[in-house]
Amino acid sequence: MFWKKYDDYITSVFFIGISIVMIIMARVLPKSKVMAIGPDFMPTVIGCLTLALAVILLITTIVTSKQRKKELAETKPDECDYKKMLTSLFLILVYVFILQPIGFIVATFVYLLPQFVALAPPEERNKKTIIKLLVIDIVFTLVVFFLFRYGFKIVLPAGIFTIAI
Repeated sequence: MFWKKYDDYITSVFFIGISIVMIIMARVLPKSKVMAIGPDFMPTVIGCLTLALAVILLITTIVTSKQRKKELAETKPDECDYKKMLTSLFLILVYVFILQPIGFIVATFVYLLPQFVALAPPEERNKKTIIKLLVIDIVFTLVVFFLFRYGFKIVLPAGIFTIAI
């Protein structure tokens, strides 16, 4: 019950701390002599976005705390879906280990669809939804690849397939 009562407070404070550490650590990275955007750019952007979202969560939690206490008193605790959690953890570990050898594009194609399906509610695991998720998988992977490759000028792992685009 403690976690259910203070989950948003703990989460927001944790991510505020992580974000500040991430921003500070990003500033320690050496500046790039080749490109305008150095290795500190993306960690700083992610740290700032995470910090902003964590602060918004903390403010929202403080503002709505009275209403939330009332709702918590009326509800019973949820059960954790360990199968989804373990499946997701397994897929993430597989993705991390296959990313370098086979490359970003193939690894992300292979990873995202099973992750989407694992996290989808059971009633939405039908052919139509899986086709939508496959399209999202393909579009997301290619957008991220081209954004990093040509927008940020950061080369993602090519693996066994190299793309000369």
